[in-house]
Amino acid sequence: MDSVSAIKINPVNSVYKPGDITAPASRITSVDVVRGVVMIIMALAHVREFFHRDAFLYDPLDLNHTSFAVFFTRWIGHLCAPVFLFLGGTSVFLAGKRKSKKEQAIFLFTRGLWLMFLELTVVNFAWSFNIHFPYFCLLTIWALGMGMIVLALLIRLPVKAILSVGVLIVAGHNLLDNFHVPGRGLKALLWSFFIEPRWAYERNHFTLYHRIIEIGYPVLPWIGIMILGYCFGYSYSRRYNYPGKKKWLAVISVGAILTFIIVRFINVYGDPVPWSTQKNTLFTILSFLNVSKFPPSLLFTLVTLGIAIFLLILADRPLNRLTRIISVYGRVPMFYYLLHLYLIHFAALFAAELTGHSWKEMITKQPFTFDIKNYGFSLSVVYLIWILIVIILYPLCKWYDKYKTTHKEQWWLRYL
Repeated sequence: MDSVSAIKINPVNSVYKPGDITAPASRITSVDVVRGVVMIIMALAHVREFFHRDAFLYDPLDLNHTSFAVFFTRWIGHLCAPVFLFLGGTSVFLAGKRKSKKEQAIFLFTRGLWLMFLELTVVNFAWSFNIHFPYFCLLTIWALGMGMIVLALLIRLPVKAILSVGVLIVAGHNLLDNFHVPGRGLKALLWSFFIEPRWAYERNHFTLYHRIIEIGYPVLPWIGIMILGYCFGYSYSRRYNYPGKKKWLAVISVGAILTFIIVRFINVYGDPVPWSTQKNTLFTILSFLNVSKFPPSLLFTLVTLGIAIFLLILADRPLNRLTRIISVYGRVPMFYYLLHLYLIHFAALFAAELTGHSWKEMITKQPFTFDIKNYGFSLSVVYLIWILIVIILYPLCKWYDKYKTTHKEQWWLRYL
């Protein structure tokens, strides 16, 4: 660690030397708080999938069947994956200022491989609870791992060059919306891996040794989001941590949201599914907001990251009682992610038994498909279960955060 990076500073209202572009040595509390917020919201999104009775009947974003409450519960979950990867990129930038480029590249490459392995094993088992592993879903953690591997290759470039790559990917990948590679051969697999999702329920998935391969998160646009997050970390360098920084971030946030509104209104580019007039004003607004996550379109990225940066501005202040609690979840995101999936699925086993079903019905043979009938709860019960899950996770996350803080010599903790 160099002498400048070793200086301990207050992440809020700090004074920096002109020209210093190194990242603060102490944690950026606003990043922890916003990441904590999206981790909490993530639990709501996943609790709904396991407990809401309508989750087994229709897509919550389908305007022909949904209600405003169900739509909102699903739509707010849109924040989770892009913010998770965006701030993951930011954390890579901040942590990298304490390592050489070579050390950082090696760490990113190995951690990326580790995360992809976790997705195929620990995460997939959390979703299915099936010891035979009949399917593999390539989702959030897979995309995060791929993003780290790509960053390992890019970090030697100037920040402006890396930013150009990220902007090109995020702004330009929708040009490929009308290109498709049919079939299940190698070309189709590679196209799906980078650009176009393949779902098991659409029966256009791939198979390997009689196991379903579902590609839910084509990695190219997610890599673009992570690259933007990496470059955003530059805003937390000492050169840019000045009194007018919040105004600069506000320009980015408002600019992203206004660009979303204008481009979405034009209805020509930025999302493969255009908005349309619905049965009433409220549902027309919902159609306007119903942008594509699979893969994340330009408009999806603009609105979610615009909101995320606005939340970072709000959180850029000393911690209070509430934000201190929220930040605990944000300080241990991978631990929380893995733990919350298992806790939710175990809770669903008990819920099945308590409602006259067998816990075995909550073990899946195909992605997100349960062999269970007449099961599920109202949305209000879903929210109560969500709150309970988050409360249970708090002491566990607090313990792990303390363990990581007091055992920094344990190298393997950096991989979780």
